[in-house]
Amino acid sequence: MYAAVVNSFGTAPVWQAFPEPQPRSGEVVVDVLAAGLHPRVRSQADGSHYTSEGSLPLIPGVDGVGRFPDGTTRYFAVASDIRGSMAERVAVDPRASVRIPDGADPVAVAAAANPVMSSWVALRHRIAFPRDARVLILGATGAAGTAAVQVAKHLGAARVIASGRNVAQLKRVTALGADEIVPLGDEDALGRAAGDVDVVLDYVWGSPAAAAMRAIVTARTTPGARLDWITIGSSAGQDAAIPSAALRSSGLTIVGSGQGSVGRSAFVAELPEIVKVISDGTIVSAPTAVPASQVEAAWTSAGGPGAGRLVLTF
Repeated sequence: MYAAVVNSFGTAPVWQAFPEPQPRSGEVVVDVLAAGLHPRVRSQADGSHYTSEGSLPLIPGVDGVGRFPDGTTRYFAVASDIRGSMAERVAVDPRASVRIPDGADPVAVAAAANPVMSSWVALRHRIAFPRDARVLILGATGAAGTAAVQVAKHLGAARVIASGRNVAQLKRVTALGADEIVPLGDEDALGRAAGDVDVVLDYVWGSPAAAAMRAIVTARTTPGARLDWITIGSSAGQDAAIPSAALRSSGLTIVGSGQGSVGRSAFVAELPEIVKVISDGTIVSAPTAVPASQVEAAWTSAGGPGAGRLVLTF
């Protein structure tokens, strides 16, 4: 078979012949139809993700849509860090899969399931998401942040504030459910708009998150009211200088959401509903499909905010 293969960390995968997958007990071999090029996949491929095994060569890809031996078309997640979904065939545990509805677009599901899952699982499993919550999303212009706007509203948020650096793209998320937009970096505006939010979904971390945290905590009219800050991504940096006073003088609680803090069974349990809302158009995305044989060029192309999640098709 052929696959996208990473032979050296820091270089793009190349489309080359690779041995057929050898399924373990309980796994089946799936014919891949589509696999998303998520930020999680990029960090897997350069060895920087905190779950990386550091082994080469590897096939990147953490999920996809494929045709199973029983003829069904399913969204699936991959357990292996080195034998991923960006291949003509992959070994998959059927228990980590869900059938997609007839007529659903495999590319749309492959593009959106991973970004949707990040905020969906965070709100379902990392906190007690309050009814009619007020939610701030930091980094709302990427695929995951854009999905988070829709997820928060779908799960019952009364108000969603979207913040990001790309103002042009930020304006577009109002059509997806954002009630207010605030440029990331304008701490005064963030304090005014989000001082009394209940939940923050943070895809940026780093110094922008620390600055936003100070502004929001300072602006709260009821300092002791609970504020759940969920860090999901770190596009602006791995470290954030959080002043201890922000924790001592407010109801701020910081948690993370991702592999490790959420068990695999929790992710799997949410798959049916996630695939449903993508398939029926409740949550929309704008994927860009690229033939898998062009993975090297696609990997290095500049997508930019709003360009749509890249999906390799097979």
